[in-house]
Amino acid sequence: MTSPGTGQVEPPPPPPPPTSGTLIENPPPLVGSFSTTDLLNLVNLNSVATRIVDFVLNPRCGVNVHQLRYNTLDPLQQPTTASGALMVPTGTDAACQGPRPIVVYAHGTQPEKTFNIADLTDSDNSEGLLIAAAFVAQGYIVVAPNYAGFDTSTLPYHPYLHAGQQSQDTSDSLAAARSALPTSSAPTITDNGRLFITGYSQGGFVAMATHRLLQTNGVPVVASAPMSGPYALGAFGDAIFQGQVIRDAPPVVGWIMTAYQRIYGNIYATPTDAFEPQYAPTIDTLLPTTLTRSQIYDQGLLPQEQLFSSTPPDPAYAPFTPATMPTDLAPVFARGFGPQNLITNAYRGGVLQDSLAQPDGGFPTITDGLPAAAPTHPLRVALKANDLRNWSPTSPVLLCAGHDDPTVLYLNTNLIDNYWTGAGVTAPIRVLDVDEDPTEGGDEITIRLGFAAAKELVAAAAIAGGATDGGAQAVADAYHSSLVPPFCLAAVQSYFNGF
Repeated sequence: MTSPGTGQVEPPPPPPPPTSGTLIENPPPLVGSFSTTDLLNLVNLNSVATRIVDFVLNPRCGVNVHQLRYNTLDPLQQPTTASGALMVPTGTDAACQGPRPIVVYAHGTQPEKTFNIADLTDSDNSEGLLIAAAFVAQGYIVVAPNYAGFDTSTLPYHPYLHAGQQSQDTSDSLAAARSALPTSSAPTITDNGRLFITGYSQGGFVAMATHRLLQTNGVPVVASAPMSGPYALGAFGDAIFQGQVIRDAPPVVGWIMTAYQRIYGNIYATPTDAFEPQYAPTIDTLLPTTLTRSQIYDQGLLPQEQLFSSTPPDPAYAPFTPATMPTDLAPVFARGFGPQNLITNAYRGGVLQDSLAQPDGGFPTITDGLPAAAPTHPLRVALKANDLRNWSPTSPVLLCAGHDDPTVLYLNTNLIDNYWTGAGVTAPIRVLDVDEDPTEGGDEITIRLGFAAAKELVAAAAIAGGATDGGAQAVADAYHSSLVPPFCLAAVQSYFNGF
């Protein structure tokens, strides 16, 4: 096109940005094909995934895994990319052919930037194996995003626990996957329109946020089953700063703060305002990482356990330094304090002051159960903005967790359940505590018996290795990462099969 009056040729206008939820590669490449025997062999090699074998003894289908790469949006609604897995059942069984239901699965916190849930041969990818065994081998199609910031994504950071972006990302992965069906590797497999959503830990939060988004957008959801997620982020943050320091607190809290700093720009003016000087220079770009978790600790980039100083910011805060209730978790909380602390006393003091002046309705005392009405500290404002105590499901929901979880406190499950009860939700809501005493009766006794036996095995192994605490620390260390996931996932499989 020639510019009037100049005779110069103007450059063509830039192309429009790609549409969110569209595939970058169509068809998505096949990256793995596993028979039922292959799948069981992989599961039996994985210390976490093997616990589900007792509940998935007879897989009916093989599994083909396709690598999804799709367009999505960052928290500022700018185009970016993400990747994930599309897993489809294969085989001659009637359950492995024709129109099939879809399970959207959101994974838990993964610190390594190269994580790819589509790689079932990765020994660190127990979640990929678990969902393949629990769902795809039973005839479900599975869509599992890696999230923006991981694998081949062009986003230079990960919007950790940002409800809006992560739910949009997951919704976009579903749209991309649906556009890829049927795949060339399984041409008879199509979407029957029945959609289920689940996820664990960070993924439990993402699953619930995604259910909220899809419901808002009018996309039918048959049922969802978030597991062990930090749904009540405002109360959860207050609990941590008031001394209930969770296991793995430095990477979890540090990642939340740096991600929210990228998104909101006001969590701290400079890293040294929030983080101790030895950690501040690298923390903004530390996670997700190209290092292993052990390398991060060995190089002194993060403390392994100590989030706060053993000296309270003010003598009035001594009862929170550390918290001593609930007593079962007090030893975990105590390990979160010490001289190698990540968060400065001044920053912690600011959060504490605001949390006591503008308390959350769900912690430390349950009043209305709602997030704080008018928090002023930027971190508490951001946590409230991403808290999920603000919607009511119209489809059935199962909430699964364990009440002694030292990483994602059970208060999250209690508070979202109480919120929905108070809001008058009429959709069926079920809560399963896999750590509830199986001798007291109730639902899912087989799963609760299995969980109790698994805890006993972990404790016994620790005692045999010289532990003098009855195996309590070993159980706490395994609780969230490897004990709860397979048992909750088995419960979710049974729950979805009921529809």
